[in-house]
Amino acid sequence: MSATTQAVAPTSGRDIADWRPEDNGFWDSTGKAIANRNLWISIPSLLCGFAVWMMWGIITVQMLNLGFPFKPEEMFTITAIAGLSGATLRIPASFFIRIAGGRNTVFLTTALLMVPAVLTGIALQDKSTPLWVFQLAALLSGIGGGNFACSMSNINTFFPKRQQGTALGLNAGLGNFGVTTMQILIPLVMTVGIFGSMAGDSMTLVKDSGWILGKIVAGTPTFIQNAGFVWLLLLVPLAFFGFFGMNNLLVVSPGIGSTAAAFIKILWLYGLAFFTAGLGLYLYLPAPTGLGLLNMWVALPLIMVATLLVMKLAAFGDMKANIGKQFEIFKNKHTWSMTALYLVTFGSFIGFAAAVPLAITVIFGNTHVLDAATNAWVHAKNPNAPSALTYAWIGPFVGALVRPIGGWISDKVGGSIVTQIISAVMVAASGYAGYLMMQAYHSGTPETYFFQFMVTFVVLFAASGIGNGSTFRTVGVIFDRTQAGPVLGWTSAVAAYGSFIAPVVIGGQLKAGTPEYAMYGFAAFYAVCLILNWWFYLRAGSEIKNP
Repeated sequence: MSATTQAVAPTSGRDIADWRPEDNGFWDSTGKAIANRNLWISIPSLLCGFAVWMMWGIITVQMLNLGFPFKPEEMFTITAIAGLSGATLRIPASFFIRIAGGRNTVFLTTALLMVPAVLTGIALQDKSTPLWVFQLAALLSGIGGGNFACSMSNINTFFPKRQQGTALGLNAGLGNFGVTTMQILIPLVMTVGIFGSMAGDSMTLVKDSGWILGKIVAGTPTFIQNAGFVWLLLLVPLAFFGFFGMNNLLVVSPGIGSTAAAFIKILWLYGLAFFTAGLGLYLYLPAPTGLGLLNMWVALPLIMVATLLVMKLAAFGDMKANIGKQFEIFKNKHTWSMTALYLVTFGSFIGFAAAVPLAITVIFGNTHVLDAATNAWVHAKNPNAPSALTYAWIGPFVGALVRPIGGWISDKVGGSIVTQIISAVMVAASGYAGYLMMQAYHSGTPETYFFQFMVTFVVLFAASGIGNGSTFRTVGVIFDRTQAGPVLGWTSAVAAYGSFIAPVVIGGQLKAGTPEYAMYGFAAFYAVCLILNWWFYLRAGSEIKNP
C-alpha cells in the first residue's frame, strides 16, 4: 500500500481517517492538496454567509430611501437583530465540526442561507409588509453569522500550526469580503430587474440614493427585492461544491455517524440557539415587537448563558458527551482573555460594518441647526449629503483586504505584539472618530467633516482587520489542536455580538444627540484590552510569552 493511500484511509468517499499535517512528508505528498481544496471551497461559502448576515445594513438604508413606513430607530433594530442572531448561532456552530464533520457542516449551513435570502426578497416586494416580517428575516439571516465559527474551526484543523495564521487569515479575510461584496453588489442589482417578472415590480426612490460610482436620483425605479434573491445565484453552486468537494476529518470528528445524523445535530442545535436568541430579543426589544424588560448589557450575557445551558441539557446521544468535552475550554483563563481581545478586533470590524451605513445617513444626510428660540436642534434634509451606499463599503473592504496580512505578519513576529500595536491605534482612532461625529452632528454643513470621518473609520477597519489575523495566530500558539477549534468558535461568537452592540449603542447615542459618547466608550474598552494583552502575553513574567 502506498504512503498516500495509507495516509488518506477513508471510511467513505469524503471521510478521512488519518490526518497528520505536522508530518512534513504527509503534508507535502497528500495533506496540502486536500487542505487547500477545502480552504478554497470554504472561502466563498463564508463570503456568502457574511453577505447574507450583514445585508440589512444596506437594505435598511434603501428602505428609508424608498419610503418604507418605518422610523430610523426601527431600522436599527433590524440590523441589531441580525447581529445578535448571528452571534448567538456562533455558540453552537463552534461545536459543529467535532459532532458533525466539516464537509457536512459547511454544506448544510451554506444551503440554509437560501431561506433568509428568499424570505427577504419576498418581503421587500411590498412596502406594506409588517415590521415583524423583516425582523424575522433578519433573525434567520443570523445563520450567515453563525457559519463563521464552524468555518474557522474547520479550516484550523486542516493546516499545520506554522501555516494556521495564514490559512485562517485567508479564510476569514477573504470571507470578510462578503461585507464589501454585499455593500457593492446590492446597490448595483437594485438598479435593474435581473430576475424579470418572477421577482415582482420595481419601486420608485423617494430620496436620492447611490452606489459605488455615485448618486442615484430620486424617482429612479428600484428593484430592492433583488437584495435577497441575488444570493441564490451563488448559494446553489456553492452548496453543490461543498457537498461533493469537501472532507470530514475523522481524527477531529470521531463518531459523526451518517450524513443525515450529522444534519439532525446541526439543525437541532441551531434551533435551540434560535429559541434563546428569539426569547432574549423579545425580552429586550421595546413594544410592539417585544416587552422591553431588559437592558442590552443584561440581555446579552443572559442569552449567552442560556444558549450554553440549553445546549448542554438538550443534547442527546454522543452529541452530549462531545459537547461536554468541548466545554472544558471554559476552565482555561486564556479562553476569556482571548475572547476580550477578539472582541476588540472582529467585534469592532463587524459592529462598525453594521452601524456605519445608517450612521452616515443620519449624521451626514441631514443638516443640524440649533433653534435659538427653543434651544433645540433642528434636523433637515441635507442637499449636499454623501450617500452611504457610495462610501460604506470602503472601510470593510480595507479591513478584509489586510486581514490575511495580519495573519502572515503574526506568523513571522508573533500575534500578541501585532495585537498590542493595533489596539493602541484603535484607542486613538476611536476617540478622534467620536470628536468628528460630535462636530458633524452639531453642524449646518456636516459634509465638511465627512472626509476626515471616512479616513478615521478606514483606519479603524484596517487596524481591526490586521488584529483579526493576529488574535487567531495567538489562539494557535496557546491551545492544542483539539481545543483551538472550539476556542476560535467561542471567541468569534462573543465578538460577533459587536454587530448587535455597535448599532444599538451608536443608534441610541444618535437619538440622544451625543454620538461621540459611543466612540469614547469603545476607545476606553480598547485601552483596557491593550493592558490585558500586555499582562498575559507580552510582559516579562507572563505565563505565555508571544513572542
